[in-house]
Amino acid sequence: MIKSALAAVVAAPLFAGAAVAGPYVNVEANSASLGSDYIGTETDLHVGYEGDLGESASWYIQAGPAFVALDGEDLETEFSGRLGAEVAVTEDLDLYGEFKYLSGDDALYRTEVGVKYTF
Repeated sequence: MIKSALAAVVAAPLFAGAAVAGPYVNVEANSASLGSDYIGTETDLHVGYEGDLGESASWYIQAGPAFVALDGEDLETEFSGRLGAEVAVTEDLDLYGEFKYLSGDDALYRTEVGVKYTF
């Protein structure tokens, strides 16, 4: 599973119709609390590729290990990945979306969509 996902990450730019801007490394830590009760932290260590889709859109794909530290539990190492895009609707308005995957006993799938207005 992990080998095929990593192969897809590496091969994705080869099949993209647009130019690839290049590889990057993204390290991100996300912590969660419910009220004053700390739940845990997930730290992603990703390698990714990003590129343009014409003049007004861009895409990215990234994947790598995710270190999951839930409160009171041992550190778990999982696999995580993200795929996203951003489209400029006007000079001041962008739409974006992201799909995230986190492996584990109960795999986590998350989507994020939004609008960014610059003024």
